[in-house]
Amino acid sequence: MRDATDDTLYQALLARDPAYEGRALVGVTSTGIFCRLTCPARKPLARNCRWFADAAAARAAGFRPCLRCRPEDRPLPALVEGLLAQLQAQPDRRWTEADLAAMGHDPSTVRRQFRTHMGRSFLQMAREVRMRQGLERIAIGDDVIEAQLEAGFDSASGFRAAFRRLFGHAPQDLRQGGDLSAEWLDTPLGGMIAIVDDRSLHLLEFVDRKALPAGLQRLSRMVGGRIGLGRRPVTDRVEAALQDFFAGRDGRLDLPVTLHGTEFQRRVWTALRQVPPGETRSYGGLAADIGSPRAVRAVAAANAGNRLALVVPCHRVIGSDGKLTGYAGGLWRKERLIALEASYRDPGANRVDAGQLPL
Repeated sequence: MRDATDDTLYQALLARDPAYEGRALVGVTSTGIFCRLTCPARKPLARNCRWFADAAAARAAGFRPCLRCRPEDRPLPALVEGLLAQLQAQPDRRWTEADLAAMGHDPSTVRRQFRTHMGRSFLQMAREVRMRQGLERIAIGDDVIEAQLEAGFDSASGFRAAFRRLFGHAPQDLRQGGDLSAEWLDTPLGGMIAIVDDRSLHLLEFVDRKALPAGLQRLSRMVGGRIGLGRRPVTDRVEAALQDFFAGRDGRLDLPVTLHGTEFQRRVWTALRQVPPGETRSYGGLAADIGSPRAVRAVAAANAGNRLALVVPCHRVIGSDGKLTGYAGGLWRKERLIALEASYRDPGANRVDAGQLPL
């Protein structure tokens, strides 16, 4: 860093120059986040950049680590680094296992290494990137066809079908602003969709959850279809809380929420929010907590119907024998979340970064 001017570093940031990997980090004053210079996030203005030699210096200046490039993580395997660079260079490419094989990679090895180090497969990450591009183009007012091309889909119908599978709406239905706003948030365990209004969080789901489209459709019906794309101050609160949670700084996720469900479901979800990070409950224990010890199956059903992942911590419910039970976000995520939260039991323990936990 000593021989690099601010202008040189900024040009390296714009170019995502890997030559500066390990030599410099950028802190973005407008977001309070610090990143690698190779981070795939949208680039800040030069006046909003501060430069640091290492993560300790960035943290000392009050910046938080980016959840996309994870500047404090241990080095990734060369195979993962190389394919991430390919994904950054060609975000609109429709990657297949045949493409990986043509590059000399064993698709099963790629899948295993990405799931170990990134929490999901390379092909899943590629699909997320393409869909996110489409959402960003629609959010800033582009025509649907332009958004489709930006996302790398071969046809408008293909983009609309993928969009509808994810959101339960056609793209044009989310084009205009609404009473609620939907935004994509990155986490170490994959992308999440957050839907908020000016006061509270209404939905938070991992984008690859199979029930996400149905949950979005249900929420849309409840608010008369008035869901738009974009951020609000509550979105920023959710994102900041997720960053603190995954960095091991605060496991509470104490956010204002609107619980869309029956009276019984709301009782279960409220009880779940009282389970401290680092502790677990069985379905029977949760039923006893709400004063309905015989309603174990109903409690399990309410748990499965939760649409506020992490904030209503259904991942903290385990079997009566102590074994992990099903989790709609995937058992691999549940394992990582419980391992992360174990450190919250001991305030003096070293914190664990969810992105570094083994599967």
